[in-house]
Amino acid sequence: QVQLVESGGGLVQAGGSRALSCAASGRSISGLSMGWFRQAPGKEREFVATINWRGNIKYYGASVKGRFTISRDNAKNSMYLQMNSLKPEDTAVYYCAVALQSDADLRTSRYDYWGQGTQVTVSS
Repeated sequence: QVQLVESGGGLVQAGGSRALSCAASGRSISGLSMGWFRQAPGKEREFVATINWRGNIKYYGASVKGRFTISRDNAKNSMYLQMNSLKPEDTAVYYCAVALQSDADLRTSRYDYWGQGTQVTVSS
């Protein structure tokens, strides 16, 4: 079992930055891929970014590419999402997730453990 806790959400002005963290416990996330997803009210959960076990392969959703950066620190059992140039449409609950595989994956269905989410609100 893996427990995930996101932190770092909050209110930020458009154009600003915010950094999210995801702390894992229960087992080591070394060897496992991880991802960030988000869900806005009335919308389906959306892929944001994913990173492979080693941290050298990363994929981003089209709407965040070039603005967001995913990273991980296996020694700290943690993953991060640096969000820059935020827009009101980035407003959502952001979830971190772990997949029981080593390859990065964009598909929600591939993830086995999820955090409870952290709210990010971008004001215009």
